[in-house]
Amino acid sequence: MGNGFGEKLRAERLERGLTQAELGKDLYSPSYISLLETGRREPTAEVIEELARRLDLAPKALEAWSQPISVSDAEYVLAGLYARQAWDLRDYPLAASHAATAAQIALEGRNTSAWWNMTYMQAECLLKHDDLQECQQIVERLLEHPMARESAGLGVRARQMLATVFQRQGKLSLAVDQALEAVQLSEQLPGNSTIIVGALRALIAALAESGRLDDAWSYCEIMSDKVDEASMSQLAGEVAWVIGNVAFIRHDYAEGVKHHERAAKLLSPANDIELWARFNKASATVRLTAGIVEPETLSAIERAELAFSIVSGTKGDALEVAFIRARWLYLTGDIVAAVEKLREIHAERNALAKHTAGEVSLLLGKSLKAAGEPDEALVHLQEAQKAFSAAGAGDRVQQALDAVLEIKLAQKRAAAAAKAS
Repeated sequence: MGNGFGEKLRAERLERGLTQAELGKDLYSPSYISLLETGRREPTAEVIEELARRLDLAPKALEAWSQPISVSDAEYVLAGLYARQAWDLRDYPLAASHAATAAQIALEGRNTSAWWNMTYMQAECLLKHDDLQECQQIVERLLEHPMARESAGLGVRARQMLATVFQRQGKLSLAVDQALEAVQLSEQLPGNSTIIVGALRALIAALAESGRLDDAWSYCEIMSDKVDEASMSQLAGEVAWVIGNVAFIRHDYAEGVKHHERAAKLLSPANDIELWARFNKASATVRLTAGIVEPETLSAIERAELAFSIVSGTKGDALEVAFIRARWLYLTGDIVAAVEKLREIHAERNALAKHTAGEVSLLLGKSLKAAGEPDEALVHLQEAQKAFSAAGAGDRVQQALDAVLEIKLAQKRAAAAAKAS
């Protein structure tokens, strides 16, 4: 098939804000569309005609898709294939390198759609590997391109990714701003587009971490209306996961458990082990934050540890999973073990987002207080206060400040008692 059929198909699909499942509908599976887009499967004339019809393409587009392939086209397709193979193997730095090569070839060939696709893939790989600064630069470059203004689907996806980058960097107010713009832009897309759900998820996550829980819950209700019985199980599972997270944070534990149990049934490790790992990590985190120390919480921790040992996540993932285990130790009263593990995590906290590093310092301070080390506890609690302030997490700043005041008040009382005696 000539001139990068797969890339043309992908570009046309994305410009319309469609997922692979939405394009395939009841006739072609998402995996088959993926095979077409990656050049691993040759389409028949009937398939090309049907897809062109679904994309509302003029008949002349079929002729353009069938032009003989050039040397530069072949180099581009090969680089793109290597990028996707590396992605499948979760070698994200290598995938980013091949995607950058493909993007450069497309740029030199003045193939704007192909350049966009591979540049976006490069940014996705960098995000997966936690290379946040470089990812941010690339996404901002994509947003400056006319394609981001001409295509609502592309603009939404780029802003959604930028919001995720800002959130992981601890820049929560910027994350909210970008996600809100993505949601507003997504109103131009078809009402059943799953890209809208992605934008809502980014906004809900940023609002929740900023402590704006009422706003987050309002958008959860909007997102819930976007998913029905006809939706894919994985999409429905991810939506249930997000809603459950917010419910837990709002202290609506019954609602949180209900949605996370639904997510656990809908999400499958066989379909996406990395997604399964992240779900269990998130479920354990919000359960522990809510103080739910039950067998199911421990099971979620163990599933997250096992899954991440298989997928080999980033350094940040490893630290976050270790932190979950430390919180379990603290809440179950094993203070000595909790302090030991928290010291190890704290030593590498620069690999974490600011607000997550703040959580580590906060729990270490509380653990040291429980262990009878108030002076060292104060150091870490004040450190947590600064980290939360930098991240814009006002409610967490207050928690750290309350813990500091509690220790200082106890010290003052002890000093007064000693002086009186």
